[in-house]
Amino acid sequence: MANTKSAIKRIRRISKQTAVNKARKSRYKIALKKMNVLIENKKKSEALKFLPKLNSELMKIAKTGIIKKQNASRNVSRITKKISSL
Repeated sequence: MANTKSAIKRIRRISKQTAVNKARKSRYKIALKKMNVLIENKKKSEALKFLPKLNSELMKIAKTGIIKKQNASRNVSRITKKISSL
């Protein structure tokens, strides 16, 4: 257990940041799942409309360091490929 004042403050800060990161990661996963459902149901027009929102969400998450930028780019690339093959 933390026994200095600064360590106690860090614990508080880390717990708040963990909650924020979990919320952001949840939004990112929900957006990916929504896009995958659109692709599975072969709704190309809706998927194309949702693609910029998904891209924006992924890049926000990558910018904050929750996932790596390469991971976000890879996801966007794969999804774009799936949409174009519909």
